[in-house]
Amino acid sequence: MSLTRTFLPMLGHTRGNRDAATCHFKCGNACAKDVCNTSENGYFRDIADSALGRRAVLGLGAVASAALVIGTEAFGTPAAHADTIVAPKGGGKLNFKAIAPVPRTRDAMTVPEGYDWAPVIRWGDPLFNNAPAFDITKQSAKRQAGQFGYNNDYLNIIVDKYSGRSGVLVANHEYTNEDLMFDPAWYEANKSEAAKIAMAAHGFSVVEVKRVKAGTPWSYIRGGERNRRITATTAFAIDGPVAGSELLKTVADPTGRKVLGTLNNCAGGTTPWGTVLSGEENFNQYFRGTGTANDARYGISDEATERGWEDVDPRFSAHNPGYENEINRFGWIVEIDPQNPNSTPVKHTAMGRFKHEGANVAVAKDGRVVAYSGDDERFDYVYKFVSKDKYRRGDRRHNMTLLSEGDLYVAKFSGNSPAAQIDGSGAVPADGSFDGSGTWIPLVQDGVSKVQGMSLDEVLVYTRLAGDKVGATKMDRPEDVEPSPVTGKLYIALTNNTQRDTSGKATVDEANPRTKNRDGHVIELTERNNNATGTEFIWNILLVAGDPSKDESTYFSGFPKNKVSPIACPDNLAFDSNGNLWISTDGQPGTIGYCDALHKVTLTGRERGKVEQFLAVPAGAETCGPLIHDRDGSVFVSVQHPGEGGTFKDPTSFFPDYVMNPSKAKRGEVYGPRPSVVQVFTTAKGHGPKDKDKDNNGNGHGNNKGNGHGNNKGNNQK
Repeated sequence: MSLTRTFLPMLGHTRGNRDAATCHFKCGNACAKDVCNTSENGYFRDIADSALGRRAVLGLGAVASAALVIGTEAFGTPAAHADTIVAPKGGGKLNFKAIAPVPRTRDAMTVPEGYDWAPVIRWGDPLFNNAPAFDITKQSAKRQAGQFGYNNDYLNIIVDKYSGRSGVLVANHEYTNEDLMFDPAWYEANKSEAAKIAMAAHGFSVVEVKRVKAGTPWSYIRGGERNRRITATTAFAIDGPVAGSELLKTVADPTGRKVLGTLNNCAGGTTPWGTVLSGEENFNQYFRGTGTANDARYGISDEATERGWEDVDPRFSAHNPGYENEINRFGWIVEIDPQNPNSTPVKHTAMGRFKHEGANVAVAKDGRVVAYSGDDERFDYVYKFVSKDKYRRGDRRHNMTLLSEGDLYVAKFSGNSPAAQIDGSGAVPADGSFDGSGTWIPLVQDGVSKVQGMSLDEVLVYTRLAGDKVGATKMDRPEDVEPSPVTGKLYIALTNNTQRDTSGKATVDEANPRTKNRDGHVIELTERNNNATGTEFIWNILLVAGDPSKDESTYFSGFPKNKVSPIACPDNLAFDSNGNLWISTDGQPGTIGYCDALHKVTLTGRERGKVEQFLAVPAGAETCGPLIHDRDGSVFVSVQHPGEGGTFKDPTSFFPDYVMNPSKAKRGEVYGPRPSVVQVFTTAKGHGPKDKDKDNNGNGHGNNKGNGHGNNKGNNQK
C-alpha cells in the first residue's frame, strides 16, 4: 500500500464530501466492486402480491402497523436482567433544542446550547503505567499494544453498580488509516513495522474509568486493574458446532479451536451477564483468497491486498500451504469479558459467519436469549440466534455459554401493498405506510442443518450461501439491529444501497422501497405475540431518510417533514431510558452534504417519527457507538476517522487536540486528527465544568484549547 494514495477506486464516485479514503480503508472499496450476492433467490416483488392475504391469515388486520407495547417482564432486555448493569428506568432528561445541520467541512464537535464536550480517551493514550505517552513520530507495535487503539466504533461504559462512581469503558477498533498514522517517508522505509503497528491498533480497548459523582464527566484510569488491549494477534478460543471442524484447521492450529486476533470489529452489544459482543465485519479486505466461489460470496479476491499484511504474516494469504482455511476463522461474533483481563475471548460459531455489524441480546419470555445481527453488505440479510439453554440470573459462568449452542434464522419480509404501488420513488402506498409481515426461516435447528445440500458446518461457515438457498430477503445494507429496552420492539438500520433496482440487481420492494437508495431507512419489527423465539413477525418502516427540503421520497411515519432534522445513512442505534431511539449516521457528507451526526427519534404518540439532531462530529468523521446516559445528563459517542481524506503532513482535521502547529504540540498531543471517545454533558449546576468561550452554535470547549472554531486551512465555516 502506498501512502501517496494513487489508487483510490472510489475517487470521483462519492457524492458531496464523502472521501474516497473512507471507502478505501474501512471496507476495501466495497462499492467499487461487484455485488457479492448474485443469488437468484426470490426477489421481494415477485412474492409481494401473494402476501396480501397473509395479513388476515395472521390476524393482523388494521392494527398491523400499530405499536405493541411489551413490558420487561414479558420480553426481557439486557438491562432488565443484567447481573452487572443497572436496569434502565424512565424519567431521564436530555432537554435540548435541536441543532442545525452542520456543513460538512466544519472541523468542530457541535453540541446543543447548555451542553459541553470533552474526550474521555484518544487514539494513543497509554492504558498501562509502563506504556509510553503517545508520540505519533515514534510509534512501534509494542507501544501501540499498550495504548488506546485506532478508529474506535462500538462503545459502552459499564458502571460498577455498587459505587456508581467507577466502571469500565469498552471500545472496539474497526480499522486503521495509514495515510494519517504514518509519515510517508518513514512508512516507505518501515512497511513491516507499520503493518504490525496497524495490527496492534485493531481489536479492543478495555479501560477503567472514574468520576466524582453521578452526572459528572468520566475520566480514564491509566494502570487500572481491568485495563486490557486485545489486538490482531491476541489468542481467541473458537466454540460452538464448528469448533474443531476441518473447515477451520490450519497448519498453525491443527485443532481448529484457537485463532489469533479479531479484525474490523464494528458495532456490538453488552449481554445481560455483562460481557461485550462485537461483530467482525469487513474482514475480507485483509486476506488474499484463491478465487473460489465461496470467497467471492464474501468479497474476497485473488489479488494482493491493499494492506499487504500477507507480506508480514503468511496466514493472510490462502496461497500459502496450510493457511487455506484462515479466512474461515474470521467473520464471527466475538465475546469478551471486560471484568477479567486474563480471560480468553471467544468466537461463537453457532451464530453464523458473515459481515456482522454487531449483535444485541435480549432475554425471551421462556428464558432463552435471542441475539439479532445484520449483515452489512448490499443485498444481504438480517439474522436471529436463539439459545438452546436458558438464562440464569446471577449465574455468570453458565450464562457465558449461552451463545455456544442454539438455532439460527434468517429473515424473509413480505409487504401488505400491491407491487405496483412500490415504484421505487419512495411514495407511500395507498394504505398509508410501508408495512407487512415476515418469517424467520430456520438455517439450523436442534443442532441440525435445515438447508438442503449443506452440512451443519457449511451452513455456519458459509452462512451467506445458506441464506441464499432459503430465499431470504435482500436488504439495503442491514447494519445495527437493536431491541428496545422499554418495548422489546426491534429496530433495524438500513444504511443505503445505491444499486437497488439497477440493471441486473434486486428490484425495489416494500421493505426496501427506493431505487438507488442513497440515504437509507429504519425498520421497526415486532415479534408475533411478543415471542422473540418465534418465527413470525410484523414490521413497518419508521423513517425513510434524507433531507426533506430537497428530497420528496423521505418519510417520517407521518410526522410533518418540515419539522424534522435532515438525516441520512443510519448506522448505529441506541435508546434512552424513556424508550426514544437515537441514531448515529455514517455518510451524511456524501449524501446530504452535512457532517455526520447523532439524532433523537420519538417512537410513540403524536410526535412519532420526529427527528431532532443532538450533535455533529468534525469534518471527515463518522458518529459511532452512541451511548445515552440520560439520567446522568450525558451522551457518549465514538468519533471515528476524523479528517479522513487528509494526510499525515496535510491534515484536514485537528480534532480533538486542535494543535495547529506541529512545533506547538505538548507531550501526548498530536498535530492532526485522533479518533476518540467523547462525552457530551449538560452544563447545568452540579454536572460538567464551567463552560467557557461558548460560541453561538453551542459548541462546547471544555478544556480543549478552542476546539477548532477558528479558520482551519479552509475547512471551518463560522
